[in-house]
Amino acid sequence: MSTLATNKKAFHDFEVLDEFEGGLKLTGAEVKSVRKGDVSLAGSFLTLQRGELYLKNAHIGHYPPAGKEQPLDTRHDRKVLVHKRELHRLQAKHEAERLTIVPISLYTSQGFVKLGFALAKGKKKHEKRETLKKRDLDREIRTRLKE
Repeated sequence: MSTLATNKKAFHDFEVLDEFEGGLKLTGAEVKSVRKGDVSLAGSFLTLQRGELYLKNAHIGHYPPAGKEQPLDTRHDRKVLVHKRELHRLQAKHEAERLTIVPISLYTSQGFVKLGFALAKGKKKHEKRETLKKRDLDREIRTRLKE
């Protein structure tokens, strides 16, 4: 399992509550581009539409050797493949608790491109500052303990 892309801002902007995994429906050229590393999850999110899960606003660049058959928009919606029971569970929590579905990482597993995503609760500005302070304190404690 090799990680191809991560969404570092997700852990800064959101409090991750529950993690999931799903496949991504990609074209052959998109898969080659992802494996090459031309992918970004920054600013992307997942939505539920017509009983299906879609990844929106994720950038997957063009793969030049594939020719001109690729879509012009590098940020078009991509379907996320999950089991029905997971989809129902996601939908129930998303609607009942007003949680956001955020992509965490993109990786390969057994030759397939997988998307790790999570149900998350948005952090307020003061919560983000507290998290940064706590992380700095933990780092300082670890360095002092090493000495």
